[in-house]
Amino acid sequence: MKKKKLGKIRGFSMQFLPYAEIRNLDSGQRIKKILNIVLGNNILILQGRLESDEETRLIEDTMAMMGHVRDFKGIELAVISGNNDAGIFGNFRKNIVNVIAGGDIGALTIIGPATIVKEIKRNPRKIELLLK
Repeated sequence: MKKKKLGKIRGFSMQFLPYAEIRNLDSGQRIKKILNIVLGNNILILQGRLESDEETRLIEDTMAMMGHVRDFKGIELAVISGNNDAGIFGNFRKNIVNVIAGGDIGALTIIGPATIVKEIKRNPRKIELLLK
């Protein structure tokens, strides 16, 4: 059996950002913090998820940066949420927790620079982070 040779991946790391670190920031500050992490060739794992308008602004900002920031080719983003089949009371409890916590902390958001992350695939059983 022929062994596959693994390619070397250099110049990046993974960083976990708890939601508590961005909870009290406004939208602009959240996006700036996230972009600073991603521009440092880090794959960011964010506890929780951004609001939909923040996700839109993050994508718009990265599109505006392409061509202006050296070697920046955009981002790959995926949100993985928990089980949505919790029933009426389970969903109610989840919504109360989210209001108290200040965001949907039952989710994970993965954001990585497109120069490193080729694709993020997700399904109910696993997450595949395909690197270049």
